[in-house]
Order: sequence, then C-alpha cells, then structure tokens
Amino acid sequence: MAEKPGLTRLTGRLYGPECDDDDCPNVYRTERGTFVVQGDAFDGFKTPEGEWLVEIPEHVLREAVRALGW
Repeated sequence: MAEKPGLTRLTGRLYGPECDDDDCPNVYRTERGTFVVQGDAFDGFKTPEGEWLVEIPEHVLREAVRALGW
C-alpha cells in the first residue's frame, strides 16, 4: 500500500486480517503527531457539525499502540 501524503499507516500489517485494498479499519499518524482513524461510521449519537465518530476493532488500536512502542 502506498502511504497517503502526510500520513504514516500504523495498522493493518501485523495483527488481524491483512488489508491490501485500504477498505478495513486502520489508524494513521499525521506529520503533526495527531491520528486519523479509518473505520465504520458510528451513529450512536449526533456529533457537532464537521465531526465524525468511527468504530474500530480493539485489535486495530492495540496494534497502533504497539507500533508506537507504548
């Protein structure tokens, strides 16, 4: 998978299913040190305009934490 400009992919490589077509939950780190989460939309409550909630499996977040050495 090619990296997105300004993003480093932290998940989808070590644990859980392999996702070669970018259509599975993933966590990315931006150049600013923030995180971008890719996953299924969560509609448990209405967020403020311009904000979204995404739901990711626990193993994806654990993998991101391991990738950072935390």
